[in-house]
Amino acid sequence: MDRRSFLTKAGAGAAAAATLAAPAVAQSNPQIRWRLTSSFPNSLDTIFGGATTLSRFLSEATDGNFDLQVFAAGELVPGLQAADAVMEGTVEACHTVSYYYWGKDPAWAVPAAVPFSLNARGINAWHYYGGGVDLANEFFAKQGLYALPGGNTGVQMGGWFRNEINTVADLQGLKMRVGGFAGSILERLGVVPQQIAGGDIYSALETGTIDAAEWVGPYDDEKLGFVQVAPYYYYPGWWEGGPTVHFMFNLEQYEALPANYKALLHTAARATDADMLQKYDFLNPTAIRNLVAAGAQLRPYSAEILDACLQTSNEVYAELDASNPEFKKLWDSIKAFRDLHYTYQQVAEYNYDTYMMQKLNAGQL
Repeated sequence: MDRRSFLTKAGAGAAAAATLAAPAVAQSNPQIRWRLTSSFPNSLDTIFGGATTLSRFLSEATDGNFDLQVFAAGELVPGLQAADAVMEGTVEACHTVSYYYWGKDPAWAVPAAVPFSLNARGINAWHYYGGGVDLANEFFAKQGLYALPGGNTGVQMGGWFRNEINTVADLQGLKMRVGGFAGSILERLGVVPQQIAGGDIYSALETGTIDAAEWVGPYDDEKLGFVQVAPYYYYPGWWEGGPTVHFMFNLEQYEALPANYKALLHTAARATDADMLQKYDFLNPTAIRNLVAAGAQLRPYSAEILDACLQTSNEVYAELDASNPEFKKLWDSIKAFRDLHYTYQQVAEYNYDTYMMQKLNAGQL
């Protein structure tokens, strides 16, 4: 075979190979266009940012073929109707907190956060290694959804108060912006829960329409200026020890994904989950210093108040366990791991952290 003939045939072979390879690539990375509606305004770069982070991860890994278009709360549907839009097939996905929908069934709240549950590290361990993702999806599948953890704020603060509260008696008649499961617990202790949108909380506190409000934590709270109208900043937010934000997908749309896209979605969501908590852990320390400098007076909830809230929560759980098998299955699983988690945390973690905090406060670090 002469050189010209060889090159001609080799070139033809390469072209044929390229022709054969192209469909294989196209099949492995098909073009998919999904819309995701968030429960959060885009001004909250931390929580809202989780959805844009997932979108970026998916796009970068597929050369733009898996395109997740993100919409802030209210752009397509109201923030508290995000999961409903996914169930109805209006959009393919949402980024929300499942306890927003606890009124449909209290079981919705358990995979996100309920009072006196796990902290962020514990709830992530339960989700990923304690069977939490699978247990949650047994429940969510009945709603036409598939869900993956997609962020965590860490233990939240307990709210801003116009006046100090020290005893359970101080809760009587207290008008507090607090919703969901926590509101139902506090209501039994005399609090009057108020449902107020984030943008309206400041004016309600300023005018005395409400006496207190919970939001998230230092970084997000600083943006809304609560310190100017309600200086007492309480902790901890016992109703959100480690609240999980979820990505929820229409179950039919999720199941129709190619296997490699499903795997990518799981990986990207898990990376986003870790990213949000890391961001809060980095930003909150500076924000709490800023708030104290601006006049925030940090106050721990008294043992009397915490004990009353725990007792009331346990009474509610006993009622739900007796009447709601879906709730009981999820809550029993978390409680079993909660006992193990906090037993272990008393050993190395607690003692190391306590020692370091003591030395920091003594100026020895």
